[in-house]
Amino acid sequence: MIAALRGDLEPTALLNYRRGGCGLPGHPELGMTPGVQFSSGRLGHMWPFVNGVAMANPGKAVICLGSDGSQQEGNDDEAARLAVAKNLNVKLVIDDNDITITGHPSDYLPGFDCLKNLQGHNMKAEQVDGEDLAAVFASLRNAVTFDGPAAVVCRRKMAPGIEGVEGTHTGHDVVPVARAIDYLGKRGHKEAIEVLKAVQKTKDPHGAYKGAGDYAAMRGAVGDALVAILSKMTKEERVKTVMAIDSDLGSSTSLAKLQKPFPEIFQHSGIMERGNFSAAAGFGMEKGKQGIFSTFAAFLEMIISEITMARLNFSNVLCHFSHSGCDDMADNTCHFGINNMFADNGLSDGHETRLYFPADVKQVAALMNVVYHMPGLRFVFTTRSKTPLVLKEDGTPFYGEGFQFVPGKDDLIRTGGDAPKGYVIAFGDALYRALDAVETLKEQGIHVGLINKTTLNVVDEATMRLVNNAGFLLIVEPLNAATGLASKFGTWMLKRGVCPKKFDNIGVSIEGTGGLWEHAYHQGYDSPSIQKAIKSLL
Repeated sequence: MIAALRGDLEPTALLNYRRGGCGLPGHPELGMTPGVQFSSGRLGHMWPFVNGVAMANPGKAVICLGSDGSQQEGNDDEAARLAVAKNLNVKLVIDDNDITITGHPSDYLPGFDCLKNLQGHNMKAEQVDGEDLAAVFASLRNAVTFDGPAAVVCRRKMAPGIEGVEGTHTGHDVVPVARAIDYLGKRGHKEAIEVLKAVQKTKDPHGAYKGAGDYAAMRGAVGDALVAILSKMTKEERVKTVMAIDSDLGSSTSLAKLQKPFPEIFQHSGIMERGNFSAAAGFGMEKGKQGIFSTFAAFLEMIISEITMARLNFSNVLCHFSHSGCDDMADNTCHFGINNMFADNGLSDGHETRLYFPADVKQVAALMNVVYHMPGLRFVFTTRSKTPLVLKEDGTPFYGEGFQFVPGKDDLIRTGGDAPKGYVIAFGDALYRALDAVETLKEQGIHVGLINKTTLNVVDEATMRLVNNAGFLLIVEPLNAATGLASKFGTWMLKRGVCPKKFDNIGVSIEGTGGLWEHAYHQGYDSPSIQKAIKSLL
């Protein structure tokens, strides 16, 4: 919006917000969106960055736009201390609307106050009514003319004046079309309404995927599985052995499904991933106890040190990182959950760590029933997008009735017949795309085996025997091509003398261009691209 107002972007271009290839992702990024001067991305990351900009530009006032949500992150407390200690000419404008994804900070985080927190760092800070423009202007003038760091905290409801959106998290992003039409209609903006109605949603052009069943959200299935498991325990058993802590994303990761039936073990916390994970690890330090933690996979990168300390303290933590990979990731590169393998950073003789990335909701249910009861650090990854059921060749669910999940065991989804040309290894949302590719090639007389490697950091020796001397091995994954499964798998093969005749991998390797379903095509792990890669290896 600011870019359009400044003339860097045509206003009509805003109609392509979040549309793939249009340069307007949910979180605008430097070099992609015209007029955007910073890649702001993840909450709490900009103020420390702005401190450095102020250091590089002495004599200039550097303004940082923030929110009560970003102020909850520990990064911002560190930034406040540095700004005050070095008297940096940083000016903060904080939108303090008392609403985040899962509720009101004043309710779930009593004691947290943006104004008092900033003043506690000895920073000049004023609070104003965000809808009183004269008061906002006066406060901004005071801040800009002040020698040193200063903040203006604007108290206001989110999306004021928009019925059904005001004061709710619905205004976190674009206003729902129905609410927008109602708002515009009451003000007589008929032409604007017609413009909105003319905007069409896009969808994956591929159509039906071969070997795929009904679609469902794996992230939701994790919450359902936890509810089913905890329901079998008495309240006393739950209180004694389990603590689940939310980082304000429980409605997205499905951890919030525990809040109503099990309030005695649910901790509704704020946007504080490092502290929340460590709290879960501290609870799970004793044998027989475990902490449950969840957030988006992109934020796993923020807690690597905390994971190490949890491991050194022999903690038991069950982690669910939804929004793994890049599929359906409207917020683009800064929210890609692609460095999940960073969690596997322990030593070979250390506390057990296991990483799991299932492919459909039925596999999630089977996996959770086993993994929940295991000790150590367990990381379960799921996508933001819905994924289809993986089907056997007879059309029944592969992970249906009778399936038992075995940690570390890979699943042979398709044998490739008596003499397969080679094998594809995939997991997560890459699996159903690879399955479609394998089935399509089979119709062309090219027979290829397909393996689902759900346990990402454990070698299945049966798989190693299968791929040894195979015509080719192609690893297809929704993770970073530089840090994902393929980077480990090559080492595992070399150590064992396993040598397929040809080897290649496909993963996330370039920055996103916005959109939802478009990401898989952009990264090259869509079905047609997988087929092309297989043919190049024949």
